[in-house]
Formats: sequence, structure tokens, C-alpha cells
Amino acid sequence: MENNGVESATDRTSRSEAFSPGALVIATLSNPREKFWGMVLALAPAGVSLSGAELASFEDLTVMVRDGEPFTPAVVFFPMHRVERLELDLPDGSLPSLSQRFLAKTKLQPSLALAPRTSDLVRELPPAPKERK
Repeated sequence: MENNGVESATDRTSRSEAFSPGALVIATLSNPREKFWGMVLALAPAGVSLSGAELASFEDLTVMVRDGEPFTPAVVFFPMHRVERLELDLPDGSLPSLSQRFLAKTKLQPSLALAPRTSDLVRELPPAPKERK
């Protein structure tokens, strides 16, 4: 598609929607160096909020979910200065994506497993201040 270096509004929109809430991604982080697999909750200039797990524990996670053990995804915020790379979790040629591997091993859609439970989020919030009368 030749556009003589001019980006259309459609091109900008489709690219920004790629990392919209609900997208499954792999985040490469620095200081300390680590990788995180998860679902985008929010992406802002300050950083990215994800629901998921460290990539190093991906295999253990799939075994836990497959065996029916309780699993609560980590809900984390990474400041943008730590985010080295954020990539969509897509297959690479004949290699399946992590999401495809998760589905094959657990028979559960990753988006369902990684969706933060509202009750968990509410339980973690501090109590609201009491009103004075």
C-alpha cells in the first residue's frame, strides 16, 4: 500500500486499537529485566496496566489452570520508563502464540482467565472515608 509517507487516520486508528484494553500482549521490561504476558487493561503515557503473569511462570500457570487450581491473575502497572517493548501476542510463522498455547493446554480462553475479577479489585481498595455529619 503506497501512501507516499502520508499516514491516514484509518492507519493511526487501527494501530492504536491494536493495544487497546483486552489485547493480549508480551511486555519486555527493564530494571529489572523481565517479561510479562497479559491482557491490556489500560495504556497511557504514564505506563501500561496489565492483568496476567510473568512469562517465566507461564508453564506453571497453564498446569495450574488445567488442573483446576485457583488462579488469580496479577493486576500490575508498569511505568513507561520500564517498558522496553510491548508486542501483541501473535503466532510467529508455524509457532503458536502464548494465547494459543494457553488455550490448547487449558481449554480456556486466555481473555476469560486473565480478566480481573471485579470482586478482587474491590477487595483490594482501601475503605472509603467515613462522612462527617
